[in-house]
Amino acid sequence: MTEKELRAKVVEIAKGWYGCKESNGTHKPIIDVYNSCKPLARGYAVKYTDAWCATYVSAVGIKAGLTDIIPRECGCGEYIKLAQKQGIWVENDAFVPQSGDIVLYDWDDNGVGDNKGGADHIGIVVSVSGSTIKVIEGNISNAVGYRNLAVNGKYIRGFVTPKYSSKATSSTGSTSSTGGSTGALKYKVGDLVQFTGCLHYTSSYSGGVAKACKAGVAKVTQLSKGQPHPYHLKAVAGKGSTVYGWVNEADIAGLASGTTQKTYTVVKGDNLTKIAKKYGTTVDTLVALNGIKNKNLIYVGQVIKLP
Repeated sequence: MTEKELRAKVVEIAKGWYGCKESNGTHKPIIDVYNSCKPLARGYAVKYTDAWCATYVSAVGIKAGLTDIIPRECGCGEYIKLAQKQGIWVENDAFVPQSGDIVLYDWDDNGVGDNKGGADHIGIVVSVSGSTIKVIEGNISNAVGYRNLAVNGKYIRGFVTPKYSSKATSSTGSTSSTGGSTGALKYKVGDLVQFTGCLHYTSSYSGGVAKACKAGVAKVTQLSKGQPHPYHLKAVAGKGSTVYGWVNEADIAGLASGTTQKTYTVVKGDNLTKIAKKYGTTVDTLVALNGIKNKNLIYVGQVIKLP
């Protein structure tokens, strides 16, 4: 990945939690991601009732696999200390950040000169347009939401500038115009996966409406390569999740443990239509799951994967 792609990845993960809130408990997966990464900062496990702005930023870094360059802390003051130790703290209110950088706030700032007060809040820079910085934050009105602030504006405590360039594996590359990955998809139709997000979408495209759901084991039912939400998931009954919609790739932690692939062995007289009807699926799903080139051609003894 290029530096630009790494920054975009962090922002997309942050956006994936947009709309999660305390009032309905959809912020809990954020806390869970943070607490799952050991050892915990200062040995403290964050509670669902704690302030969670720094926890949110840290959880994004954890999901991105970038904890070596994005500090991991649940307190804003301690977050600054870690950034200073890593040499990535910018004590300059007039600094113009890039997407993926981190901004900290001090609500007691008078707007005159560089802010030297305590840190009260934190967020991730989504974009900079002219003199306006767009930030996504956890625990803004007890939810994940956006804020616009002015470059060199009031309340800026300072910035954290993770060294994305140190993690870049190439200097050139491309991403799709929709913000999705243009590479091969990691999971296939029929896979049982561990869904860790709190939102699913009505469409794989960027205009899809986000709806709250619970994490847990789910089945991949459709694919949409190159889109922001490339996987359609359906929750597996009794496995915790309520997902039924399109999700971000970053919200899938991997194949669900302890799962086995269901199969059917073709016998004389079978065809895909007959098999699909028997197991409550579609011919297209069986074709995609098994990589079948000619849906009218299967043979006795062939093992067919079932969703």
